[in-house]
Amino acid sequence: MAMACAGAEVTKATRSEVSASRLPASNVLRADYIGSSACAGCHASIHEAWQRSPMHRMTRALAGTDISAPFDGRELTLGADIARLELRDGRRFVALSRAGESSLYRVTKVIGGRYREDFVGELVRTDAPFSAALEEQRVLPVSYLRFDGTLRYKGYSVMVPERHGLEPGLVWQRACVLCHNTAPQLVGLYDELYGAGSPSYQGSASNELPETKAFRYVVDDAAALRQELGKELAVMGARGRLPESATQALEVAISNTRERLDESHLLELGVGCESCHGGARAHAEAPHRFDTTFALQSSFMHVETASGRAPSDAEDVNRACARCHTVLFSQYPFTWEGGERRTDPGGSTTNSGEARDFLLGACASAMKCSTCHDPHGEDSKARLEELGTVRGNSVCTTCHGKLARPDALAQHSHHRAGGVGSACLSCHMPKKNMGLAYDFTRYHRIGSPNDEARVLGDRPLDCALCHADRNVDQIVSTMEKWWGKRYDRARLRRLYGQDLRVNPVRITLIGGKPHEQALAASIAAAQKVPDTVDATVALLGSEYPLVRYFARHSLEQRTGAPLPLDMSSPGPQLLEAARAHLRAPR
Repeated sequence: MAMACAGAEVTKATRSEVSASRLPASNVLRADYIGSSACAGCHASIHEAWQRSPMHRMTRALAGTDISAPFDGRELTLGADIARLELRDGRRFVALSRAGESSLYRVTKVIGGRYREDFVGELVRTDAPFSAALEEQRVLPVSYLRFDGTLRYKGYSVMVPERHGLEPGLVWQRACVLCHNTAPQLVGLYDELYGAGSPSYQGSASNELPETKAFRYVVDDAAALRQELGKELAVMGARGRLPESATQALEVAISNTRERLDESHLLELGVGCESCHGGARAHAEAPHRFDTTFALQSSFMHVETASGRAPSDAEDVNRACARCHTVLFSQYPFTWEGGERRTDPGGSTTNSGEARDFLLGACASAMKCSTCHDPHGEDSKARLEELGTVRGNSVCTTCHGKLARPDALAQHSHHRAGGVGSACLSCHMPKKNMGLAYDFTRYHRIGSPNDEARVLGDRPLDCALCHADRNVDQIVSTMEKWWGKRYDRARLRRLYGQDLRVNPVRITLIGGKPHEQALAASIAAAQKVPDTVDATVALLGSEYPLVRYFARHSLEQRTGAPLPLDMSSPGPQLLEAARAHLRAPR
């Protein structure tokens, strides 16, 4: 049971403030965890806010939670398939009709809830009673979008090509459960300990960081690791002697976890306190002897940076965030910086890769994700918006003190010191990533708009996000003058064509990569770039449905009126419907 902490806010202590003797010997094993309820006694206000937070509510059992989606018979149609949200005998179901055959899934869990709700369900008989499940729980193919009250195919939240029907998704327990729920940290590190070529399982990240930015997890005592792997496998009912080799033992652990892990093996359903803080049993049972720490504590392994040193306090916090917020979703091949997902990935283009993007940037060894974000509650929109103004520069001038002076700031930014052009985030974290509500969120790889990788790899130029009235040559020539750089015109012509006097937003909208086109459509709408409406309409036929949603949103912003389109229609049909609507007399 938790003991009194005398009101001490020890969870905020940094490692430099805590002597090594006050840290627990281990915080990664199942036995090290005690559960979020043990935190409530001493940290009541934090625990209460956490209970309501979007992160804690990431996975919820139906009992005792609120659900926004109306299970009132409304339907989602995709191709010839139909998903219907129903209420039967007071229980929620998703009825699927596929190729003339019907199936019924009893909803067991809700995933998310801030912007959208996804559902997990178990197959049951289509005729009452609906008691026995006929197979394992699956992620269901329909989402309810809270921000606009509509249904959407679940896969269309990321950059996947058009689908032609609905079918149940992955078995829930074999999907992304280790990010959306609480499990011992060790279980999520099997692939990190294994190294390159690790088999995939529920704890696998979709993309590793480059070697120069990656953390290295090092096995110090292979025999002790094997012993702890054996204990974890025994919890899942696996028996037998593990191989002597640590690599082979990890392979066995991964394969068994992939096949055997189920809900009963989680420490908590949903994201609990210890998902981020690590196992806190020692602290909860003896708070005056042991503190919590984001640093990995283990007798048989340790983590180090690419240079071989121990992570800083900031890096330990960011590493905790990046265990989940690190994905480049789907098989979409492109990333920012002109990268290719499979070979040399840059930053992510959609949400949920923010922590990985941050680690790619320049400030991750000194600045924490929690500097800007509230990890225990829901970020205030007003606070986040303020960070994007000159008032928010105080976060950056903690380290870059000379830029707190208006004259130095104006000289650095080449913009008026009090204007939006001198807000640090305007240039160093521009809004260019596809968000959850068809708007653009800040790109978390902190860099500069004059970085060669961005100028010669991405469209449109970062400066065009604010200055869409300038052509490519004007923008690039100004950057060269201001910062004493020189950019390869031949490479720029490969991006924009032979005549660099073209508008970068317009040319990106016509011929950019899909994620670049979506961004260009948004800029064109916001800044009313001439001769871009037809090209934005054309995006409604994109092979990526998510781009279509962003294109519709941009057109609605431009016209000030909703576009009455069935967004589940095939691309060519959707495009023709949009053109017919826009041609119709008003």
